[in-house]
Amino acid sequence: MLDKVGATLGKWEQTGITGKLYEQIRGKYDMAINQYNEACAEYNRQLNAYNAGLRQYQNAVARLDQGSQAYRSNADNLAQASKQIAEKQNELGKAVSQAGKQVADGVTQLIQGQRDIDKAETEYQSKLAEFNAQKPEAERKISEAERQITLAEEKIDNLTVPAYSVSGRREGLTSQGYCVYMVIEGIVAKLADIFPIFLYFVAALVTFSTMGRMVDEERTNSGTLKALGYGNADVMLKFIVYGFAASTLGTCIGVLAGHTLLPLIVAHAYSAGFTMPDIMLKFHPWITMAAFALAWISAVVPAWLAASKELREKPASLLLPKPPAKGSKILLEHFPPLWNRLNFTHKVTARNIFRYKTRMFMTIFGVCGAVSLLTAGLAVQSSIGQIGNRQFEELIHYDLIVAEESDTNSAQREEIATTLKGKTVQSSTAVRYEELSKTAGKENDKQSITLLSTDDAYNFNEYLTLRDRKTHQPQILVNNGAVISERLAEMLNVSVGDTFTVNDENGAQRTIKVAGISEMYIGHFIFMNAQCYEHVFGDQYSTNAYMVGLKDHSNANTERQGAKFMKLAAVRGVVQNTTQKNMVSTIVGSLNQIMEVLILVAVLMAVVILYDLTNLNVSERIRELSTIKVLGFHTSETTMYIYRETILLSLLGILAGYGFGEWLHRYIITEVPPDEVMFDPAISWIALAAPAIVVAVVLAVLGWIVYRQLETVDMLEALKSVE
Repeated sequence: MLDKVGATLGKWEQTGITGKLYEQIRGKYDMAINQYNEACAEYNRQLNAYNAGLRQYQNAVARLDQGSQAYRSNADNLAQASKQIAEKQNELGKAVSQAGKQVADGVTQLIQGQRDIDKAETEYQSKLAEFNAQKPEAERKISEAERQITLAEEKIDNLTVPAYSVSGRREGLTSQGYCVYMVIEGIVAKLADIFPIFLYFVAALVTFSTMGRMVDEERTNSGTLKALGYGNADVMLKFIVYGFAASTLGTCIGVLAGHTLLPLIVAHAYSAGFTMPDIMLKFHPWITMAAFALAWISAVVPAWLAASKELREKPASLLLPKPPAKGSKILLEHFPPLWNRLNFTHKVTARNIFRYKTRMFMTIFGVCGAVSLLTAGLAVQSSIGQIGNRQFEELIHYDLIVAEESDTNSAQREEIATTLKGKTVQSSTAVRYEELSKTAGKENDKQSITLLSTDDAYNFNEYLTLRDRKTHQPQILVNNGAVISERLAEMLNVSVGDTFTVNDENGAQRTIKVAGISEMYIGHFIFMNAQCYEHVFGDQYSTNAYMVGLKDHSNANTERQGAKFMKLAAVRGVVQNTTQKNMVSTIVGSLNQIMEVLILVAVLMAVVILYDLTNLNVSERIRELSTIKVLGFHTSETTMYIYRETILLSLLGILAGYGFGEWLHRYIITEVPPDEVMFDPAISWIALAAPAIVVAVVLAVLGWIVYRQLETVDMLEALKSVE
């Protein structure tokens, strides 16, 4: 039986399909063989003992004769040994039989077990391959989860108590659009408070002179009507009706344009920076009634006053030309050193100026008004046109401020550092950035103040230029005070050496000393070094933000890089210069459109006023000018005889206009900009040169018109007697 089992195992081994089951059966087979061998060995030992006993028996038989007692003893021993041999042979047979049966049963189980093992082995290999495939990802997820748990524990350790604040619609993150809109609305409102009144007085001046001139030209006709029996009221009614009709027609045109054209211009100024609904044109009855009333006052009242004064004379006097104004001793004659140095022509010009005092004041006032509007309009354009370039090219050199979260961990900070070393970033420096606040300003709003503190003043100058606006003297960061922006200093009414208080992010008040005032046009800023920060806030200095300079400074790239930084988990916020640039661009664009309208009106005003007064001066003094020509004066000399007065009065009007225009410019740049924006108070040279050039061009054109008019004047017709 064992031989059959061994043969079966040999064939199994030759197939090469072995495994744990084969090893188990082989082990049992070897154990049975060992038991069989041990039984055989025991049998051999017993056989050897039997043979030894047999030899002893034979020896005993040989010595049988030596004694029966020894024979019997050996016989017993032999019988005992035979018995033991028989028992061992029986045990050996039983063991061999049992081992064969066990081996046969084991072979059957072995075959079935091998099949189960093969199936289990296949399933095991499949699961093992799946396990090995998923093991790296599972280990990565476990590692990432452990890292996130570690980072979360770090963030929990760094958590601080949050501070809450309540902001109105003029404050907070969403207030910028509203504030810019209110700024432009304030611009229109404040300009509407000044220019309509100013323009009305200029228009009233022109109307007054025109109506007075009409009454003078109708002097002879008025005398004729009175001589024919018409009463003063009947004659006066002609002038009143004319003034009423002309002013009513002009007011109707103005009301129509004021209700349609000007609102559309203002709406266009608004829509330049905002998404606005379509404008709804409405009729304003009270404003319309006020416009008609003022128009009638400026046209009817002057006609009534001039006609009343003239109709007091008798018809015979009215039929004669109006006598020229009498001359008198003028102020300059009281200064002999000056008066005696004037030649005859200049003395005549001075006397004529003081002879016609009304026309003198009208010319000075009219030119002053036009020049002041031109000066203010051009100066405001210059003040607002360059603040963007000065702020973001000359003063601020960084493009972004990237603020960190307060609970960042080492991995998140490393992520920021890697991004700052990217290809799009030119340079960066770590600073302390905080948003402070102060309730102040025109509307008593909560003003946002940017605090930037550094422990590296040398590199700090590469990102910010701190200087005095007038002298451009650098402002140095010192340990006992801070440098603040000029607009903040104006709003708080503080100067160098003064102190003021602000609220930090937790609402605690901090007292800061002013060590310098720096030129800044947009936003409120406080700059200090690390020592000053520790003194003011009573806390150890540490950086929490980065000033970043980009290689591409365009608005599109700045916004793109800002969005990239905002995706980082450690970034609390990004301050972009594009936001302030857009705000300034909106304000500048809207104000520029209004200033362009103002400049156009001022130029037209200068043309109308000078033309009206020049024409009035020539027509009233045509007899005097004809007399001068008869006396042999050339046309150019005759023109300068009368036009020299206009030139001199215009020069006085220009000087007065500069003063009033500077005041108007100061008012606009003080009242119009929002609390966080400062317009440049300096007046550019073009704002002073352009008005003088405009007036000079108008005077030159009008001088040429006067020259042509005097060149073709009919002297006989002008000099003949009315009788």
